[in-house]
Amino acid sequence: MTEPPFVGIDVAKDNLDVALRPGGKPERIRNRQAEVDDLVQRLCDLQPALIVLEATGGLEIPLAGALAVAGLPVAVVNARQVRDFARATGQLAKTDRIDAQVLAHFGEAVRPVPRPLPDPEAQQVGAYWPGGAR
Repeated sequence: MTEPPFVGIDVAKDNLDVALRPGGKPERIRNRQAEVDDLVQRLCDLQPALIVLEATGGLEIPLAGALAVAGLPVAVVNARQVRDFARATGQLAKTDRIDAQVLAHFGEAVRPVPRPLPDPEAQQVGAYWPGGAR
């Protein structure tokens, strides 16, 4: 049996770049409710070992909340720590797609601890979605 993958998601206002490690093909989806709902369902079916997002000034909160509410293991990590990891592994280029791949690699190598949202915070996530209608 194969081990569950590690998922890196680079969060931007309009798009999410998603990478799986090992072996998944990176993909880009729009950062809108319907597309995120589909992604969350696919990730539930995949049962990843860990999903890693960078803290990006709040843009990551709705996605992290949706993943946590779905019971998925999600870790929101410090962007500087991930950038230092990328440099240490020789990854000097920086694009959203590469960032997603680095986040997945970081998750696999470092294994940051998933932190569930507190219940009141998780409930509030459903009331907020950046950049578009629910």
